[in-house]
Amino acid sequence: MAGFIAIVVIILLINLSVAEELSHRRFTIDNVTNTFLMNGEPFRYVSGSFHYFRALPEVWQKRLRVMRASGLNAVDTYIEWSLHNPQDGIYEWSGIADIETFIHLAEQEGFYIILRPGPYICAERDNGGIPYWLFSKYPNIRLRTSDPDYLYEVSIWYNKLMPRLQRYFYGNGGPIIMVQIENEYGGFHTCDRDYLRWLRDETHKYVGDQALLFTTDIPDLNIKCGKIDGVFATTDFGIDRVKEIEDIWNTLRSVQPNGPLVNSEFYPGWLTHWQEPNQRRDANAVAEALRTILTYNASVNLYMYFGGTNFGFTAGANDWGFGKYAADITSYDYDAVMDEAGGATKKFLLVRDVISEFMNVPNIEVLPSRAKAFGKVQMKPIIDLLSDEGRLLLARGSSVESIKPRTFEQLEQFSGLVLYETDLPEFEIDPTLLKVDQLRDRAYVYVDQIFLGTLSRENCIYTVPINKSIRKKLQILVENQGRINYYVANDMKGILGNVTVQKHNGQLQVLENWKHTQFPLEETQVKHLMKYVESKQRNSPGTETGSLNHGPIAYYGEFIVDDIADTYLNVRGWGKGVAYVNGFNLGRYWPLVGPQITLYVPGEILKIGSNNLILIEYQLSQKEISLDSKPQLDG
Repeated sequence: MAGFIAIVVIILLINLSVAEELSHRRFTIDNVTNTFLMNGEPFRYVSGSFHYFRALPEVWQKRLRVMRASGLNAVDTYIEWSLHNPQDGIYEWSGIADIETFIHLAEQEGFYIILRPGPYICAERDNGGIPYWLFSKYPNIRLRTSDPDYLYEVSIWYNKLMPRLQRYFYGNGGPIIMVQIENEYGGFHTCDRDYLRWLRDETHKYVGDQALLFTTDIPDLNIKCGKIDGVFATTDFGIDRVKEIEDIWNTLRSVQPNGPLVNSEFYPGWLTHWQEPNQRRDANAVAEALRTILTYNASVNLYMYFGGTNFGFTAGANDWGFGKYAADITSYDYDAVMDEAGGATKKFLLVRDVISEFMNVPNIEVLPSRAKAFGKVQMKPIIDLLSDEGRLLLARGSSVESIKPRTFEQLEQFSGLVLYETDLPEFEIDPTLLKVDQLRDRAYVYVDQIFLGTLSRENCIYTVPINKSIRKKLQILVENQGRINYYVANDMKGILGNVTVQKHNGQLQVLENWKHTQFPLEETQVKHLMKYVESKQRNSPGTETGSLNHGPIAYYGEFIVDDIADTYLNVRGWGKGVAYVNGFNLGRYWPLVGPQITLYVPGEILKIGSNNLILIEYQLSQKEISLDSKPQLDG
């Protein structure tokens, strides 16, 4: 009995000790000295952004260690709702979605964590990280507003997410010191303050006072709207605006007179779209701008410190509020402090030197990243996507028929391709003009599987002439190039309007009775293709090189790996499509317009011996590709 009592006493003493220790863990603000306080002591952070979903979990620790070696004391990450909740009622928490392991690893490396759970995150991700299926479930939903349907779904999501994170909040003994409410909301076209207050209260319900709630807003985009009562406000700006730093701080002070100054997104690089030059920023200018910010005793987060990759179909798009759609490239190298493969750049060395002027920098060795060339890979055509066999192999489910064209969301499809087919009427004029209203985003037009032309939302091309002939079957293959991530405006995909042809009097005839064939090009379809290849029941679908005039073709190749290392898939000379290595979706490629020519191939997806490569090519093919030791992101 005495032994039992002794054990109980020991347990009580341990619990009291833990409780006493936690009672002293507080991350707060001193509005007199305008500083953060950690356990009552002045504190500031120099942080770097690293989004766990842009690197394989096998390399998270290596990336974090390089970041720590530069003197950072905090790491900043978004949480991507759509990654963890890909379908209604389905949740993912393992692999690349294992946020808890990421937090553990960051803490082990000595980092505090700045958490940005959104629910909207932008981040150049599809739909700003908000699940596409909300459009399927609620066709009229208004994202980022107090729409009851949206609030209901956010509350369900937070009820799944936040209990997993509560033990990691600083006041509960964890490394999370700050939690963001929304993201750059002042720059959104709708200023719904009821929504912001609701989201503040919903977040506080889980966080309480165990971490500091904050907002981030661009200084001259309605920062007053983004500011929420009772929530700490920060701003963001890059090297091009450091000369205005006094005005920026004054703008921040106009909504928050006291407290520490914070730049929550200091840009050492910038994002890049297809069909434009790769964005680059001078390393010396970055270092000097960082030094300027730190001389104000400000805290700062470098966005991005490590950018990584938009694997699969996760890259988003922008329109900047001007109605000009621009899709983001697959690489998120961002000209960041670390490159896409996690290597230290010239910026890394200069940034580390600046940080060392203000904070202690740990003595951690930074090893160079390893990449290897595996040479040429011969590519063989396997199957025509639009053939009967191709549809059987790569389409999802049975075709869907309706009078009007249906969107990807109405078909409950995330990305990939949708084929729209209908019978053409007798033309009254020759040629007539086919027009697709509200095309999102790119369409390849065929008649009886003979290519006519390409339509493009990016380039505002929505019409193509059709000659009168005996051909009858109109086929429009629509590609989702990524939902808009900034200034999100319910960016649904496919054909949202009517498809028409002109009549002799100038009037338009609306085409109806559509059949939809879905090609999501996801893991299931790739597995089907691999089984087909292994069965060796393949016949060449036709031309091996040149323009693909009868629709996309799946190509297959194999290469030998004798030493596991990163490599870069060089698709120069090919057209546009999607690449898979050992079944892993590397992302979209489009070397015809660039600037990105190579796709990053993590060594972690390779294996000693034979490896396979699949390209789903839409436009233009070659006989081979190469696996190189260096990236080509500048065309």
